[in-house]
Amino acid sequence: MEKPPRSFWQIWNMSFGFLGIQFGWGLQMANMSAIYEYLGARADQIPILWLAAPLTGLIVQPIIGHASDRTWGPLGRRRPYFLAGAILSSLALIIMPRCSALWMAAGLLWVLDASINISMEPFRAFVADLLPESQRTRGFAMQSLFIGLGAVVASALPWLLTNVFHFTSVTGAGKIPFTVKLSFELGAIAFFGAVLWTILTTKEYPPENLAEFQKMKSEHRGIAASAREILSSIRQMPRTMRQLAWVQICTWLGLFCMWLYFPVAVARNVFGAADTNSPLYSAGVEWGGICFGMYSAVCFGFSFLLPALARQFGRKATHSLCLICGGLGLLSVAVVHSKYLLLLSMTGVGIAWASTLSMPYSILAGSLPSGKTGVYMGIFNFFIVIPEITASLLFGWVMSHLLNNNRLAAVVAGGVFLMLAAALTQRVEDTRDVRHPSGVATAQPAPAKP
Repeated sequence: MEKPPRSFWQIWNMSFGFLGIQFGWGLQMANMSAIYEYLGARADQIPILWLAAPLTGLIVQPIIGHASDRTWGPLGRRRPYFLAGAILSSLALIIMPRCSALWMAAGLLWVLDASINISMEPFRAFVADLLPESQRTRGFAMQSLFIGLGAVVASALPWLLTNVFHFTSVTGAGKIPFTVKLSFELGAIAFFGAVLWTILTTKEYPPENLAEFQKMKSEHRGIAASAREILSSIRQMPRTMRQLAWVQICTWLGLFCMWLYFPVAVARNVFGAADTNSPLYSAGVEWGGICFGMYSAVCFGFSFLLPALARQFGRKATHSLCLICGGLGLLSVAVVHSKYLLLLSMTGVGIAWASTLSMPYSILAGSLPSGKTGVYMGIFNFFIVIPEITASLLFGWVMSHLLNNNRLAAVVAGGVFLMLAAALTQRVEDTRDVRHPSGVATAQPAPAKP
C-alpha cells in the first residue's frame, strides 16, 4: 500500500500521546531513586530496586508488539493498547507516591512500568504504519520533541510546585514530600489526556486484505504459536538490527547510570547533603529534576533540527556526533561544582537523548519486513532492557565494592558508555541512507532478510 504523505499537524496529532507517556517516565526517572531513599534504601540497593523497569519491558514489549500486529477492531490496530496502557498507568501514578514502605514502592513500580510499556511500544510501530519512508525520520523526531517537552515539565514539577507555587516540600523522616505526590497526580491527568488526544484524532489503515488477515490471525492463535513466532523473528533479525543492538546496549547502560544516580549525586556531591533528612537533600533532588528538565528541553528544541541534520550528514554520522555530546556532558559532571554549570552538562545529554529517541528507530524501520513492524520494535527493546537488567543486578556490587557507593563516579561511568556507543554507530549499515555528493540522502530498496 502506497502511504500518502502526512501534514505537519497530522504527524503532530499521531505523536502527541508521547507527551503523556513521557510524564510517566519523566516523573519516575527524576523521583524514584529519591523515593526509595526516603523510604530507607541504601545506595547499593537502588539498582536492584529499579529492576522492574527493564524486566517488564523485556517481557511486555515483544508480546504487545506481536499482539498489536495481529489486532484489528473498532479502535484499529495500535490504539486499543494506547488506551489500556493509559488507564492503568494513570492509576499507578496516583498510587505510587502514597507508598509507606520500600517493598510497596518497588512492587508498584512493576505495575507502572508494565502499564507504560503497553502504551509506548505500539507508538513506535504507529509511525512506521502510517508514514511513508520519506517522512519516518520526521515522525520519530516529532516523538522526540514530545518526549522532550513532556520530560521538561515532569522533571521540573516538584521544583516548580515548591519554588513558584510555594507548596511545602519538606516533610518528616521517611515521608515522601507533598510536592512529589501532587506532581504524580498531575502527571496521571497529563498521561491520560495526551494519549486520548492521539486516539481521537488519528485513524489507522486497515489491513490490505482483511479476509487474509483474519485467516492468518486464526491460524496463529494461542500462547505457544505467539511464542514460536517471536522466537522465529529473533532468529531472523535483519543485519542492521543486529548492528544497532550494540549501539543501544552501550547507550542505555550510560543513560541508566545517569538516571539511577544523578539526582542523588547532585544532592550529596554538589549541595553537600549529609543524609536524606537534610533540607539540602530535598533541594538537591529537586535541582536534579531541573537538570533533567534541562536535558529534556534541549531534546525538545534539538528535535526540530534532527531531520535536516540527518539529510545533510546522514543518520549514522548525526547519531554518533549526538552521542559524543552526551558522553562529554556526563564526563564533565566530575569537575562541576556549581549547580548552574550542571545545566550546561545536561545540554550535551539532551542532544544525545533527542537522537537516541529517533535515529535508531528511523534506521531500523527501513530494514524491517512488512507485517512485522510491531514485533520487531518490541524485540528491539531487548537491547534497551538487557543492559538495564544487567545494571540492576550487578551495579549494586560495583557501587559497594569498586566505587565505594560514590554516586558521582556512577554518573561519569555513564559518559564512558555513551562515547563507546558513538564509536559503534559507525559499524551500522544504513542501506536506506545512501549519500549523494550533494549531501542529499536517497531511499534504496530494503535489504533482504538474513
